Amino acid sequence: MSNDTNVDDPPEDASDAAPDEDGREQPPERQGDRPPLEDEGDRGDDLDEPIDGFDPSSDEDDDLETVEDLGSTVEVDPGVEVDEEIAEDDLLGGLKIDSTEDIEVPDRLVDQVIGQDEARDIIIKAAKQRRHVMMIGSPGTGKSMLAKAMSQLLPKEDLQDVLVYHNPDDGNEPKVRTVPAGKGEQIIDAHKEEARKRNQMRSILMWIIIAIVIGYAILTGPILLGILAAGIIWLIFRYTSRGSDAMVPNMIVNNGDQRVAPFEDATGAHAGALLGDVRHDPFQSGGMETPSHDRVEPGAIHKSNKGVLFVDEINTLDIRTQQKLMTAIQEGEFAITGQSERSSGAMVQTEPVPCDFIMVAAGNLDAMENMHPALRNRIKGYGYEVYMDDTIEDTPEMRRKYARFIAQEVERDGRLPHFTDDAVEELILEAKRRSGRKNHLTLHFRSLGGLVRVAGDIARAEDRDRTTREDVLQAKQRSRSIEQQLADDYIERRKDYELQVNEGGVEGRVNGLAVMGEDSGIMLPVMAEIAPAQGGGQVIATGKLQEMAEESVQNVSAIIKKFSDVDLSEKDIHIQFVQAGQQGVDGDSASITVATAVISALENIPVDQSVAMTGSLSVRGDVLPVGGVTHKIEAAAKAGCTKVIIPEANEQDVMIEDEYEDMIEIIPCSNISEVLDVALMGEPKKDSLVDRLKSITGTAFDQGTVGSAGGSNPSPQ
Repeated sequence: MSNDTNVDDPPEDASDAAPDEDGREQPPERQGDRPPLEDEGDRGDDLDEPIDGFDPSSDEDDDLETVEDLGSTVEVDPGVEVDEEIAEDDLLGGLKIDSTEDIEVPDRLVDQVIGQDEARDIIIKAAKQRRHVMMIGSPGTGKSMLAKAMSQLLPKEDLQDVLVYHNPDDGNEPKVRTVPAGKGEQIIDAHKEEARKRNQMRSILMWIIIAIVIGYAILTGPILLGILAAGIIWLIFRYTSRGSDAMVPNMIVNNGDQRVAPFEDATGAHAGALLGDVRHDPFQSGGMETPSHDRVEPGAIHKSNKGVLFVDEINTLDIRTQQKLMTAIQEGEFAITGQSERSSGAMVQTEPVPCDFIMVAAGNLDAMENMHPALRNRIKGYGYEVYMDDTIEDTPEMRRKYARFIAQEVERDGRLPHFTDDAVEELILEAKRRSGRKNHLTLHFRSLGGLVRVAGDIARAEDRDRTTREDVLQAKQRSRSIEQQLADDYIERRKDYELQVNEGGVEGRVNGLAVMGEDSGIMLPVMAEIAPAQGGGQVIATGKLQEMAEESVQNVSAIIKKFSDVDLSEKDIHIQFVQAGQQGVDGDSASITVATAVISALENIPVDQSVAMTGSLSVRGDVLPVGGVTHKIEAAAKAGCTKVIIPEANEQDVMIEDEYEDMIEIIPCSNISEVLDVALMGEPKKDSLVDRLKSITGTAFDQGTVGSAGGSNPSPQ
């Protein structure tokens, strides 16, 4: 359907569009009129092929050809150098700076992205070839920043304004016209001027007629009748003047002041905000109604025309909304109608409105489960899927980039004092700790940026012109997560009620360690008791165990049955996770804790309560790596334990705070016999038990089982 049919167009001087043979201007061709994306399959995947509005020969575009040169260096003020000789061991990567003020921050967002090289490379290619992208990864790893960076890489020359006109043939089907960006305001102003002139002439004519009527009434007699007639004339002119106002178009998309391609964040948007809507009009008769084209509201898909539409947590969108979004992606245009079935706006439906956007969908791993398969297929078929990294290898170059990240956060906030070199070093150390891996740095920049802002706020509150290391240390305490605050509170309460035992020996009781959230550890005691079986022997575990925790208990029972001289068919083994809380226990990191508690109860050998432990256990007695060891060790130290057992494979991941290093001894173990040798008390019985276990578990380790276990993915608990 042509856009210029039955539309009252603005004067010729309001637009550069050429008039047709009837004297009416022709609107520019809409992007939505092009064939759907299926017909573009022959464009190929050659990423070097130029597209409209993108000149690969220009100097600016040459910078986008490869990812290696983007943000790979840290520019500093003249006179500040990088000492490559000490870069390997220096926390600043050899940067010789007094503060982050010496570091130059790149202008473009794509140059500010750190660590996500593959994702950044894909964003550059997708911007060049107008491809859709889906980014999956943990929150705070830079998905929204990459989407914004993509909008800056798109050409802005072909941006458009979108106007909606009254349709005199059918008021419930407004006409849609697209014009070059900036022309829309000229057209609106021209229409308003014409309407003002018409209304002015009508007003003059109205007052002349009213004056004549009243004058005639005064001369001929019935003045009251003349006043009544004047009022009727005023109402008639008032009513008919609304028709001329209805001819003024409604500009629903205005890109006149847009300096870069549009970027619309539609995360969590309801259907109307995403797809467009038509406002409800309670006055639908008597000349008081608002013209339907004036009630049309654009959606994010229309505002992002020629730009980027970013939707995070895309699986939270209603399934019907995802279907309509898929249609918009496929057709490049989408008509606007009322989203509420009971609203008068549901009767209105515009002509298709251009929505030729690049879709950037994002989410966590679970986002793919509830995402409409056809929508995902549409994105994948005409674009890229990329997984966002959580950590990056710790190199001097990356440390320099982290220093630049802090400078970026200070500049972006605009109110924080710059950070001294030792404050930057402390933040880089924290990035190493939060990675949970040896020789790696975390890429969870949102939480790290929060720490930067808290530290800066502390310095600013004290009216200092620099943020120091002491401010960062104080900020780490103040910016603890809710889980960490709860964990600390639990530890203190257990001390008050003597639920926490950290000295002496107790049979069947072991201080286990667990993780709350992502960055907090807690000590979780496990108790075991052996009782005569009423029927066949069984293992009974309480504490709201989740599926993985239940399976770990079964694995432990295999070890026990293999070494024990006791006939377990005549015994019931009761295992309790003390005060596990409403969330229960998940993961298998308590395996060695359960095994130690049960073996202690079976053999009547006390467990040293100054020892805490964490680790997974294979059915052959191997101690396997787990996650969160740093936070667990710190929790054990806070609880007053003096020793902590961890898997040998996790020894490289330990990065505890300096204050805990002298408080606790870290003992890495590779098999259950080593764990029992450290944890159990009572030399004669313990030595006999450990020797017996070594004969059972030694074969597995001779065959190199530990090496393979160390290469497996650690449990998150």
